[in-house]
Amino acid sequence: MRILVVEDNQKLASSLTQGFRQEGYAADYLTRGEDAERRLFMSHRDYDVVILDINLPGKNGLEICRSLREQHIMTPIIMLTSRDTTHDKIVGLDSGADDYLVKPFSLEELLSRVRALSRRPRETRSPDLSVGDLLLKPASQEAFQGGKKLNLTLKEFRLLEYFMSRPDEVVDRQQIIDHLWDFNFNPTSRAMDVHINNLRNKLKDTHGSAIETVRGIGYRLRS
Repeated sequence: MRILVVEDNQKLASSLTQGFRQEGYAADYLTRGEDAERRLFMSHRDYDVVILDINLPGKNGLEICRSLREQHIMTPIIMLTSRDTTHDKIVGLDSGADDYLVKPFSLEELLSRVRALSRRPRETRSPDLSVGDLLLKPASQEAFQGGKKLNLTLKEFRLLEYFMSRPDEVVDRQQIIDHLWDFNFNPTSRAMDVHINNLRNKLKDTHGSAIETVRGIGYRLRS
């Protein structure tokens, strides 16, 4: 999962971004409204959730949210604000936001809301993922193979979740990087391959579920 934080308080933006990364998410942050709107118009498919402050320099969060929805960009948005009246919440949600969080808040609460948004199906489907003998439960962040729980790191879990959402589909290196790492990631680094190899070693190829290398392109999870 990749998250964009849009917050003009750079210290808070940096802190939230670091908190997301420690939870295994890819995260970027921007501090100006116009920059965020431009980024999302061009690259909204790269992000799974946007954390959007209302009070931004240049263009505020309400305007950005309305603009995105008018362009049928439906990336989930959690609105941040220091205003907690019922009217303010209604205005925020009516602008197209999916959730509304009042400052100050704990990182744990924000993470909980992000997980809740990520579980909302964009299509009618079960929030759990099942491929072959693999079962992944995003809500509890657990993965099983043949009924046995897998001991995965956060990054391995995110990788498996990404592959299981695209069974039998060949995904190239750049697609994986765009979804699971932020802009600071060095694409020439072998870190991604190390994580994938570690995940592959933890998956026993007993019932046909295995991550295979497609030479010259990327990887595929067989169903």
